[in-house]
Formats: sequence, C-alpha cells, structure tokens
Amino acid sequence: MKEPNDVLIRSVSKVAVVIIFTFAINLFISGHHYPGGGFIGGLAFSSAVVLLFLTFNIETVRKNFPVDFKVIAALGVLIAVLTGVGAMLLGVPFLTQAFDYFNLPIFGKTELATAVLFDIGVALAVIGTSLTIIMSIGDDR
Repeated sequence: MKEPNDVLIRSVSKVAVVIIFTFAINLFISGHHYPGGGFIGGLAFSSAVVLLFLTFNIETVRKNFPVDFKVIAALGVLIAVLTGVGAMLLGVPFLTQAFDYFNLPIFGKTELATAVLFDIGVALAVIGTSLTIIMSIGDDR
C-alpha cells in the first residue's frame, strides 16, 4: 500500500508544535500573576505532543522521544507533595509558600517563589498522566 503524501501536514505540524510549546511555557510562567500555571501549562504541552502523535504516529514519536510518562507523572506528584512537606518541616502549614526578590544578572529584580516548585510538580503530573492515558487509548496491542 502506498503511503499518503502528507508533507504539508507534517511541515505545518512542526511549526504548530513549536508555537504550542512556547505558549505552554508562557502559560506556566505567567501562572503566578495571571491565569495559568502548572495545570494549564501541562495540558498545553500535552496537546503539542498529541499533535505529534496524530501527525507522525505514536511509535515514531516514542522512538524519537523515549520517555516513560508514568515516571514523569510520579515524579511530578512527588515534587508537589515534597513542596508541601518542606513547608511543614519549617513549622508552617502544608503548602505555605515563601518568596523573595533577587537581583539576577540578566533578568534584574526577579521574584522567586516556592510555588514555582509546586507548579513544576503539577505540570509534570498533568503531562505524564494525560499522555499515559492518550497512549493507552491509542495503543493497538
């Protein structure tokens, strides 16, 4: 059977995936001051990977991006929980955040908060879980 000529779809998808990844990072970073954060940033990231699955098929993406998304999900949950427990070890309630402003060489005065660690955990948990579900649904074994 002859393979379809889908050069246009593959070319457009490559550009779209870069745009979606960039938007996912923007959503993640803006989450502390505007709507967004780990959950929606993780979903946007997952949608870009799903677009790759649809364009190139799951096996090709797995071969080029050999990551076990169950491990990513578990790592995300672990990071999120440890962030909360870390606050308790300092004698404050679970998931209490701390923040301060630092003068970073390139960025200047920048706010750094422990909530970013929690958002990283949430993002990883969402990415791992959603892509594990999608791959399980799409698995034809």
